[in-house]
Amino acid sequence: MFQDLQGKSALVTGASGGLGLYFAELLARNGVSVALAARRKEALDEAVARIRSAGGDARALPMDVSDGTSVAAAFAQAPDGFDILINNAGIAGAVPALDLDEAGWDQVLDVNLKGSFLVAQAAARALKQAGRGGAIVNIASVLGLRVAGNVSAYAASKAGIIQLTKALALEWARHGIRVNALCPGYIETEMNTAFFASEAGQGMVRRIPQRRLGKPEELAGALLLLASDAGSYMTGSTIEVDGGHLVSSL
Repeated sequence: MFQDLQGKSALVTGASGGLGLYFAELLARNGVSVALAARRKEALDEAVARIRSAGGDARALPMDVSDGTSVAAAFAQAPDGFDILINNAGIAGAVPALDLDEAGWDQVLDVNLKGSFLVAQAAARALKQAGRGGAIVNIASVLGLRVAGNVSAYAASKAGIIQLTKALALEWARHGIRVNALCPGYIETEMNTAFFASEAGQGMVRRIPQRRLGKPEELAGALLLLASDAGSYMTGSTIEVDGGHLVSSL
């Protein structure tokens, strides 16, 4: 357990399932009071109940990260802000660039990139107003650093998050707010298990130097480093956890 996280507060977006829920559970196990944000109220309530049943401190905070009004309303319920923000909300979608329509492009960029900015801005404003520092961890992707087919919007959004992380880190360091990015590789979750069991999915796995998918718990060390005082001299950094994917040969 990271002792310095005891008694801290955190907001995790996209926390109704998948990696967002895992991150919220991880922080709760380390003594953090966690607010889980997502659009799906029923799934959010189930996630909160799951953390509470394990002895964690959690509450639901309904939020559409792509809507500034929704973000402002959520933060109005937490006027002192949060010590930690895990900016995880995001959507994907595999569509060839020639077939991707404007609405599809806008949806991915609005949730992934604009949403990350709106929530980070609200979190930083609250921390500055409260006169204390904090840690923001933006969840990017190895696809923000290297591309694959049929994910032009997603890759562009994640590359934008990495550059946004650096820009915000530069501006907010003077306020004691650290901003870093975590770039997961291919991590197995309940949402992608079927795909990675397919022939196409197995082909992707074979291109990973470690020849396997990552597990959510293999992101724990990097996330806790960036969220805690163990990473107190890190800001504007990007950590890749990808089984060597980024150094695989062309």
